[in-house]
Amino acid sequence: MTKVKVGIVGSAGYTGGELLRILIHHPQVEIVFANSASNAGNKVSDVHTDLLGDTDLIFTNGVSNEIDVLFLCVGHGDARKFLDSATIASHVKIIDLSQDYRLSANTEYQDGKFVYGLPELQRDVIQSAQYIANPGCFATSIQLALLPLADKGLLQGQIHINATTGSTGAGQKPSATSHFSWRSSNLSVYKAFEHQHLQEISESLNQLQPGFLPVGEEPLLQRAMERINIIPQRGNFARGILSAIYLDCILREDEAYALYESFYATHPFTHVSKANVDLKQVVNTNKCILHLEKHGNKLFVVSVIDNLLKGASGQAVQNMNLLFGLEEASGLKLKSVGF
Repeated sequence: MTKVKVGIVGSAGYTGGELLRILIHHPQVEIVFANSASNAGNKVSDVHTDLLGDTDLIFTNGVSNEIDVLFLCVGHGDARKFLDSATIASHVKIIDLSQDYRLSANTEYQDGKFVYGLPELQRDVIQSAQYIANPGCFATSIQLALLPLADKGLLQGQIHINATTGSTGAGQKPSATSHFSWRSSNLSVYKAFEHQHLQEISESLNQLQPGFLPVGEEPLLQRAMERINIIPQRGNFARGILSAIYLDCILREDEAYALYESFYATHPFTHVSKANVDLKQVVNTNKCILHLEKHGNKLFVVSVIDNLLKGASGQAVQNMNLLFGLEEASGLKLKSVGF
């Protein structure tokens, strides 16, 4: 079988490194180039040191069109700038890991549109797409906790979310709130009620449950905030997201489990657990694990993912597999050898 030829732009960062770790060992992939302007000429294994002995790739500052798919692992705003300035051949499929093309108002590119790449929401649409906007990490965790309810029109009233993410969610460039001496033995809230991922979450839920998102002339984020209350937190660990969610729900606990198990029955990476869950079950995997409890009229849902894999690079490879007719879980069953 002919291998899928891959190029990666921004391959020296956290998400680029995770992509390399997966794709180097993917049985149906050939990595043509790993782009990094700041590391051009250096060995990939000099930056991602755990890959010593796994690859002889050298970072390049160039981009080749002799590929089938291009992954963009660049900062928010930089993907659109890159595509506006680069000449990408029309046959090349694109998977963007930034937020630049996720929202319905910003999907246009050349003569096509970016498709929102959450496989559990629209796997069939992804399979026939040319351009994929990979979902955000918080958005992935939270959407997977709520999609089965939205599918049955069961999202009523307010949704309350407390979500904690690891330091890798802030990217590789050091900052005041990602520095080890500040993050260690510490916990803090940021972007309370106003996290940007609310926008893509609300659009996806509205896709399954029309009318979920309030209609109005207000900005999308403001309308999303009318239904979803989120308190994001910075955790004192490197990777993973735990989202604790509660909302009013008419279902009994056993009915809720039956609904979730049925909804995710054909999806290889999202699982429902009757036992309580924790981050160590999913870190270094492409899994999302959900746990449900009923407390009076409240349904409580806990969702755990690895923010760099199911929340970013693992899901991007999952989308690549769907784009090229490969088995959806190909290359993603083994644990990452990252940090």
